[in-house]
Amino acid sequence: MRKIIVNVCLSLLAAAVVAAAVLGPEFLARYQDKKILNRLESQLVEEESEGYRYSLSSNEKLYILSKCLNSQSEPGDELNNQARMEGDQADYQELTGSYAFVVNRRDITSQEITDEKLYETCNRELAVLKELGVLPDTVRDTAAASYDAVRYSAIDIPEPRNNVSVWKLSLATTTKNANKQNRLLDAYLDADTGKLYEFYVRTELSWEDVDTDAIIAAWSEYMGLTEPQPYEPVNPLQETTPYFSKYFFEGMEDGITVVTVGFYEGINELFLKVSR
Repeated sequence: MRKIIVNVCLSLLAAAVVAAAVLGPEFLARYQDKKILNRLESQLVEEESEGYRYSLSSNEKLYILSKCLNSQSEPGDELNNQARMEGDQADYQELTGSYAFVVNRRDITSQEITDEKLYETCNRELAVLKELGVLPDTVRDTAAASYDAVRYSAIDIPEPRNNVSVWKLSLATTTKNANKQNRLLDAYLDADTGKLYEFYVRTELSWEDVDTDAIIAAWSEYMGLTEPQPYEPVNPLQETTPYFSKYFFEGMEDGITVVTVGFYEGINELFLKVSR
């Protein structure tokens, strides 16, 4: 009798296992469907076109920006400028050449500095550079009413993932006879971090007050770059002032980026530029 009961139990257990194997997935699928049907869920994704989010080192970003600034149209060439403005509207795939520097008309992403936060960010970075001794303490803060701002993309065209988004900030020319003393005149800011790649400022300094080695060392550490090296030989005809020092940083594919720290005497203008 006990043997019969055991066999019956085993038969029932086997039947239950077979039923679970056959019907279980269907019941599970129906249960999952009930959880998600008639419900809306959102998910934040990065667009493929946001190529500059591809991981780049500080040296690589500086190198790309340098190459793109070097490829810009020469000032005063109206035909080239017109062509560049038309190119600003184009997708990256439509650009030609190796590097391009174009107005970025795409929507600002969540990682980028908005135009509302731009001047607050710029003033914060100016304060950091003053603390580091890169800029004199007398340089005044920026304000939206006095400046023009344009967002650009510096693009490595064969590898469009390699591109850098920057804000260009310029003292507005619409205000006649604007007092430029101790003012930031032009600057390029990283659109993600706000760090200043380049700047031109009017100061109360003289060339004898400018320690270019100390400025480039502090600025490179601020930017997160490798150690700068003196750049030689130097062609003095490349500059419009005799007061400058050039340095270079490691770039990409054995290339280098040249950065110039210089000074315009008479107007007491200090500048640090990515050479072009």
